[in-house]
Amino acid sequence: MATPHKIRRPDELTLEVVDLIGAVVARYHEEYEEAAGEHGLTGAQARLLTLLSLEPLPMRKLAQRLRCEPSNVTGIVDRLEARGLVERRPDPADRRVKLAAVTDEGRQVARGLRDSLRFAREPLAGLSEEERLSLRDLLRRMLGAQA
Repeated sequence: MATPHKIRRPDELTLEVVDLIGAVVARYHEEYEEAAGEHGLTGAQARLLTLLSLEPLPMRKLAQRLRCEPSNVTGIVDRLEARGLVERRPDPADRRVKLAAVTDEGRQVARGLRDSLRFAREPLAGLSEEERLSLRDLLRRMLGAQA
């Protein structure tokens, strides 16, 4: 008979770090929604615009990255396209596939959105370069452990 594995309860320090990460994420999302509103965007529109400012993407991939239904992505792209922030274009690798891509104006709005996120700037500016590098490397390591 196999013995059941004993589930180890996280130590207090781990629990505190998890709570702090949660607080940072909540604060980031709150400010992100606020910044999106200042640019006349919903949070979902802002996230999609930010993703597309990195590279054009097909609707299916956008839906996967935003973790929503492709039909929702179509509606978001339609609204951003009506504002001249996004355009649809054929994928050079497969002309049957349409890519969503930011326009020059969309790129400016995405940059303005990113620049208006002030929440972490002051605290990060108070850290030395060595501390910021260490924090970056630790966060990358945490994210890599989930991949």
